[in-house]
Amino acid sequence: MTQEPVGARELYRRLLEHTGPDAYDAVAEPWAARAGAAYRERLAAVAESLSGHPPGTRDPRPAGLAADLWELYALSRVSDTLLLSFQPPGHDHWAGPGLSREQYLALFTALGMTPFGRTAVFDPFLHEIVEVEQAADPTEPIQVTEVVWPGLWLGAEVLFGRAGVRVRAGLRHAERAVADRSPLYWTYRRRHRPTADLSMGWGSNSQWRTDFRVDVRTADGDRLNVLGEERIDDVEAGSAEALLTPAERRDLLRHRCLVRTPERAAALDGRPGWMADLFPYDWR
Repeated sequence: MTQEPVGARELYRRLLEHTGPDAYDAVAEPWAARAGAAYRERLAAVAESLSGHPPGTRDPRPAGLAADLWELYALSRVSDTLLLSFQPPGHDHWAGPGLSREQYLALFTALGMTPFGRTAVFDPFLHEIVEVEQAADPTEPIQVTEVVWPGLWLGAEVLFGRAGVRVRAGLRHAERAVADRSPLYWTYRRRHRPTADLSMGWGSNSQWRTDFRVDVRTADGDRLNVLGEERIDDVEAGSAEALLTPAERRDLLRHRCLVRTPERAAALDGRPGWMADLFPYDWR
């Protein structure tokens, strides 16, 4: 009998169903062992394909790319679940399956990914802000003070997950309770803040046909949301996106969230639910 292919959706379901303190030994490690070399080779091939994918060309896709993007999205949901235990409480009551940092890294390095943590300077491509310490000087640049969880590269150039960091920053660069507590887009779950991605609101099967956001770092520069089909300033008049300044839209694309109270906050406040109305998923 041919064995069914191993997928991240199965691992995600088993992690949610598992009770007890041994989720790594009981669920994650056996799944990774079954996934084996074939799964690592698939991820490596996807990374190579995405590194060379022309920006803004969602379709036509190479054969199989859609399924690979859905699989990467499912794997990102696994990562979101495992990272809950590293996050401060607040928005979400569940602290996750409780894997240690070493176990988290063991799982993803077994899949061929490369971890990273602190770099010389704060970089929104690599770093997700978890908590802000507000500096007295409003002009003080963002500085990383602690790495809360590691980031992961998929291949040499494709970002799989940003490192979670605590930072110190002046108000002009990152505002406490905005940069660390406003909705985080392209993200399924965080314990300490609301999140939004394109799977939300769909059924139990349809939600898994969600594309993984592709960010690529090359020698020529960063390519953000490579599969996005819209230029970031082509926004519809009267939309919530149009009430953000061009700089704020770029912050939203880079950080995946707002980092300061918008300049046109009064106008936005006149649109109840405007944060939920934002649709940055096609920007590039």
